[in-house]
Amino acid sequence: MRPATTSAGQRRDPDGPGPDRPDPDRPYPGQLNSVQLNVVTFVDVAKATAARSLDGAVFMMDNSVGGAGQGTADLRTVCKQGQVLNWIVRPIAMSPRSGGSWPPLPRIGGVVFLDGEEGDEDDVAEVKVCTDLKRYGVPDRMRDPYTPVYCYWAGAVVATLAPGCYPYRLTVELEQDGRKERLYLDSPGRPSIEVMPVG
Repeated sequence: MRPATTSAGQRRDPDGPGPDRPDPDRPYPGQLNSVQLNVVTFVDVAKATAARSLDGAVFMMDNSVGGAGQGTADLRTVCKQGQVLNWIVRPIAMSPRSGGSWPPLPRIGGVVFLDGEEGDEDDVAEVKVCTDLKRYGVPDRMRDPYTPVYCYWAGAVVATLAPGCYPYRLTVELEQDGRKERLYLDSPGRPSIEVMPVG
């Protein structure tokens, strides 16, 4: 039996890095996947604030391949270990009103991954699913006519996270017409990410 060799024809160290032995100099191999995924949530702000509920007022979509639930509140996004996910929220009514005022804006108040065990579905996940999961962008410049800036949440799936389905709760922060107080509502469905191994 011939010894294993590299693509350059050199003999490979049988005790060196391999599929079952990660390279210590590259602790985050999943981050080689550089394609970012966008999870976009459209919100009917008027309906949500009137009902004080997101039920029937949110529609989620993404650009992943092989997911499910496009256009619903139960979106399942297929991603890979180490892949960056961007959560973006947009109002259905986005144009200025006839009097020059703007309709209320939604913002993401938080993305919280949940425990998938039966009976603990509403508990926070015990494992870390994403690194650097936080808000990015400039909320006050979303309506800037010259340099609009998205306000979004983003995080990178942990490169060593076990493949599987990870549900999460999306909290949406809503402006209200004529009121300074903002309304915080949780997504009515159970969106999730399905993590696939890099290979």
